[in-house]
Amino acid sequence: MSAFGSRYSAFDRFQQRHRWLGFPLAVLQKYADDQGGYHAATITYYGFFAIFPLLLVLTTVLGFVLQSHPHLEQRIIDSALGQFPVIGPQLSHGSLHGSTLALVLGLAAALWAGMGVFLASQNAMNHLWGVPFKRRPDPLHARGRALLLLALLGSGALAATILAALTTVGARFGLSWKIGSLALSTALNIGLFWLGFRLLTAREVSWRHLRGGAIAAGVLYELLQTLGGYYVGHTLKHASNLYGTFGLVIGLLSWIYLAAHITLLAAEANVVATRRLWPRSFSLMIEQPATRADERALTQRGKVEERRQDETVNIDFPASPRRRKSSTRPSDRPPR
Repeated sequence: MSAFGSRYSAFDRFQQRHRWLGFPLAVLQKYADDQGGYHAATITYYGFFAIFPLLLVLTTVLGFVLQSHPHLEQRIIDSALGQFPVIGPQLSHGSLHGSTLALVLGLAAALWAGMGVFLASQNAMNHLWGVPFKRRPDPLHARGRALLLLALLGSGALAATILAALTTVGARFGLSWKIGSLALSTALNIGLFWLGFRLLTAREVSWRHLRGGAIAAGVLYELLQTLGGYYVGHTLKHASNLYGTFGLVIGLLSWIYLAAHITLLAAEANVVATRRLWPRSFSLMIEQPATRADERALTQRGKVEERRQDETVNIDFPASPRRRKSSTRPSDRPPR
């Protein structure tokens, strides 16, 4: 074996013995096995299309509300909302008018795209937890659950976003206002992620097993919200219309994509911790002997493809001399 191969194997043994390194590497490896990046991209696609129908609805509602309140219109123009496509230019030119037809069409389009977000999220969560296709809800029940989640989690996410925005709007009230708004928003995010993780998967999972991932996702999402609000409110505030629009669209896509990654990685951490899918062999460049966690993770991944009630997928790992030797390695004992 070459010097590089020896050092690589030594690193593999080291990460398997130490949880602080082996656990996150196992999460990332299973995330790659489950094609988490593709699931995040699908969620981003539907999420991006859901934004603009919601902007159409918001434009219509503002058109009704601001007809006799010019001072409110001016305050919105001066806020970050005035930088958004569709709304910002209409506010600046005073051409914002309410339309019942636009409101109905916007709501219908928002419901369709929002349902797509939750259908994609259900599919991703079921993949992460290894739920076979034959045990997932049928298309009708899946869409009904998506609409319920859209109403429940969507309203909660809107409330959390408003609380996060109050840290900027209410800055004049002092530091205690900002800290209180951030704390409430973070707590609400954690609760929403905890509930979402429980409802988005078809498999019965206890609330306790979802707690750690919900806390991590809630905190990271709050940080992402804060950075996104700063980007819109400060970086694009003095940009030209062309640059500002392109910058906002690219920033919005990146923000949704990062939010999807945060959510799925946190859920994946719950799966790895609950199913004891670590330590994994670090076979990124050189394949190492499979651990028990490798066998459990890959078996779960293969059984996802069971699509009929009379179908059974069997995963086999031949017991080679190398495998029998590795089964007695310290990597299969509980890590520190």
